[in-house]
Amino acid sequence: MGLYKRKITVDDTAITSAVNLTLRQSLLPNALVTILFFLWGFGYGLLDTLNSHFQTTLNITAGRSSGLQASYFAAYFICPLTISGWIVRKYGFRVTFMAGLAILAVGCLLFWPSGVKRSFGGFCGSMFVVGAGLSTLETAADPFLAICGPPKYSEIRLNLGQAVQGVGTFIAPLLASRVFFANTVDTNAGLKNVQWTYLGVACFVVLLIFLFWLAPFPEITDADQEALEGQISDSDSDVGPFSKQYTLFLGVWSQFCYVGAQAAVAGYFINFCEEAGRSSATSSDLLSAAQGLYAFMRFVSGGLMMLKPFKPRIMLTVFLFLCFIFSVVAMVTHGTVSIAMLILVLCFESLCFATIFTLALRGLGRHTKLGGSLLVAAISGGMVFPSMMGAVVTKVNAHTAMAIPMMGYILALIFPIYVNIYKRDSMDLHRNTEVNVSIPVSKDVAMEEGTQSKPTAANVETVEDEQQQ
Repeated sequence: MGLYKRKITVDDTAITSAVNLTLRQSLLPNALVTILFFLWGFGYGLLDTLNSHFQTTLNITAGRSSGLQASYFAAYFICPLTISGWIVRKYGFRVTFMAGLAILAVGCLLFWPSGVKRSFGGFCGSMFVVGAGLSTLETAADPFLAICGPPKYSEIRLNLGQAVQGVGTFIAPLLASRVFFANTVDTNAGLKNVQWTYLGVACFVVLLIFLFWLAPFPEITDADQEALEGQISDSDSDVGPFSKQYTLFLGVWSQFCYVGAQAAVAGYFINFCEEAGRSSATSSDLLSAAQGLYAFMRFVSGGLMMLKPFKPRIMLTVFLFLCFIFSVVAMVTHGTVSIAMLILVLCFESLCFATIFTLALRGLGRHTKLGGSLLVAAISGGMVFPSMMGAVVTKVNAHTAMAIPMMGYILALIFPIYVNIYKRDSMDLHRNTEVNVSIPVSKDVAMEEGTQSKPTAANVETVEDEQQQ
């Protein structure tokens, strides 16, 4: 089939060969998608540093600087519920990735005229377009990692992908403090470096568009997920109407509150450290170190989840509760102790996003893509909480303002408590299933074409079957 004539979309009501994706077969597509996680980790990490430095460079208040976060996360409220959510359901994951990358490239290019004009409004507008691109990518990427491969490894895949995102978030503030706003350059030169960086990101993004066009890629449909749920539960029963998916709705609420709290902490981390007696440069370095520990803890969490005793639903509850505890201690202490407590908050935020996402997607079947869009839209909590925290920072101080993310962690705890009380059997069923863990030996999964009937034990040849023969 010619390169320009091949079909890269699949009917979402068709059951494809991707329903049998094993760990080995899912490695390449998951690796490609993980590159995107690094991209928006870098973009988000740079946002946190720009928030603080723009207060000085553009002579704006802490409250007004929250407009950067509001602009970025507003796109997450709008796009997944409208255009990007429609694209992923209508045309599939590959087209959504390419569309999101194209929008992201445009947003990065807009940083150039914003820097030339030294316009904070321009930067906010540019950040909104960047957020539109990244939210479109995330509308596809988060659900894709959650469902691409054996269901029992869902949380592990997304946590490791989020860990790579954390690496990008770690590098961005370090690069910003050492290059963009280093002591050896003035503010104009710092803004110029930001322009050049986003121009470089735009060029890299264009290359990724071609990579996603050319690479073999499985299109996992909602029908595939419905068939997979039947295999996991060993039943043909329907998952029910979308309006009855209460686990998803509580997950969306939890994600909204958690991401809002996370964005608020990261956005005003530098202000908090400066208030605790550290210089601006040292505060940026501390943010970078905290983000590095955050990324490291995501790898640790993903590794722990490979061990049977460490159940995601329990780990989520413990980590969210510790975020609440350490945020309270950070709020009531001062100096080095308060900074250490805030860094611990970031450490225990590590697994929360990915685990909320995957647990909320459990058992959705044909509603998986729509549910994923709602969970990505819940990231718009980052539009609300930082604005409230910025107002308190401006009127009172950053330590008192920690009450805002503390509240977010408490509200987010509703979901894991519900799951552990009412849905633990269902969650453990998905955690313990061996579906697609046995490796099909007859043929590799056709990545881009072909549909099949619902898989059964009779037509899936496993390694164990071959050994018996």
